[in-house]
Amino acid sequence: MGPTNNLGYLIQHLAAVIGKQSDQVLQEQLGIGLSQFKILMVLEWNPQVQQKFIAESLGQTEASVSRQIKLLQKKGLLTTRIDKDNKRKRITAPTPLGMQVTEAATAILRRSFGPDFSMMGEKQMMQLIAQLQNLHFVVCRPGKLGACDHPLGF
Repeated sequence: MGPTNNLGYLIQHLAAVIGKQSDQVLQEQLGIGLSQFKILMVLEWNPQVQQKFIAESLGQTEASVSRQIKLLQKKGLLTTRIDKDNKRKRITAPTPLGMQVTEAATAILRRSFGPDFSMMGEKQMMQLIAQLQNLHFVVCRPGKLGACDHPLGF
């Protein structure tokens, strides 16, 4: 019984490989990494949020998110402002260019992985998605370490 019979290993391995491939294609085609794309995705779903919300949504530290946000600001993809009601809070929002890059990145990843996933067939793909949604519900339920408080898709 090797590691491919271990569900935890398979999930971690596939996530790492897909993440590495995604990072490479995004760097080559758009000049952003997967970490930056994920921040842009969170902001597409929830524009005008605090860095803390982004970090929690992605399961990352605020420091790592802050570094990526600074890079995205330099590229003109995000803006950050101080909350007028609480000077200690910073609100981050995508720029129009940031939204365009997010849409382009989504399309690039869809084209990049589409042929691999289409080999499964539509019925198998829908079953896989349903099973992953069920797994997300179980793993991320309230009270569990690292649980998220959102349904899939935020």
